[in-house]
Amino acid sequence: MNCTLQFDGRVPSDLVAADFDSPNKFFSEKFVLGQGLKFDQALRVLPVAGGSLFDIDVDAQPVEVLISDNSIFNGQVGFRRAELIPASNDGTDPSTQGVKTLHFSVKKDAERPLNLSHEYQLVFLESNDFSTNQFVLKTGTILGQNTADPDTLQVFGNVNQGQLLFSTPFVDGVFHNFALKLDFDQSTTQVFFSAGEDPLKAVTGVLENDLSGQGQFHFGVLKKPVGGQGDITKNGFQEAGINEGIILGGIFEEDSAVGCITLAGKKA
Repeated sequence: MNCTLQFDGRVPSDLVAADFDSPNKFFSEKFVLGQGLKFDQALRVLPVAGGSLFDIDVDAQPVEVLISDNSIFNGQVGFRRAELIPASNDGTDPSTQGVKTLHFSVKKDAERPLNLSHEYQLVFLESNDFSTNQFVLKTGTILGQNTADPDTLQVFGNVNQGQLLFSTPFVDGVFHNFALKLDFDQSTTQVFFSAGEDPLKAVTGVLENDLSGQGQFHFGVLKKPVGGQGDITKNGFQEAGINEGIILGGIFEEDSAVGCITLAGKKA
C-alpha cells in the first residue's frame, strides 16, 4: 500500500546545497541558520548511493547538516544550531493534525564527530507558541540527567513531562531509521525503528504523550552548552573550532488515519 504523503523531504539527485537558499518545495530557505550564513555553508549533499532505507526508493540523496562557531541563531549565543524545516510546515498546517507518521534517518559523520559531552537535539517538533517540544530525538550527555552512555539515540516525549520513549546505541557507519506515529487527536506516540536497510518494526506500544500545540518539525543539529545556568540559550560553554555534522535521509510524513504506515523500502 502506498500511503498518502503529507510532505516529502527526500532530496532529488539534481539538487545542490545552494538550491536550499531559494524557495523550494522541500525545506524552508530561511530557517534555521546562524546569522549571516546560507544553507550552502550549512549543508552538504551526499551521493545517492549512500542513501538511507527510504531514499533509495526515489533515488534521493542524503544531506548533512553542519554546525560551526558561527552557527548562532537569533542571538542564542549558548547554542550552536542549524536545522531544516519542511517547506509546507508553517506551524498550523495539517502535518500536526489527525494521525500522521513521521519518517527520518540519521547517521554519524566520522569526519565531523559530535562532542558527546554536550546534549544534542537532532529531530524535534517545536510547538507553535515555542513553549515546548512535543517529542525530541537526542544524543550526547543529556542535561539534568545521568547519561550512562552518551553515544545513544534517545527519543523523548513532550519535554514538559520528560518521558523517555525509546533508546538505542548510536552505531558508527549505519543509518538509524525512525518512524513516529503521531496521533494528534488522542495525544499518543508510537516508535518504529530499524538499522541499515532492515524494515522498520514497532519498538514501543502506543504511548500517551502530549502532542497539543501544533508547530514545526526540525531536522539537524542543535548543540546545547555545558555549564549553563538559567536561560541556557544565552550562556554556558561552547568550545571553539566546532566542525560537526549529522547525516539525514528519508525525511517524509504520511497520513496514517486509516492505519497506513510504510515499514520497508520498495527496493528492499
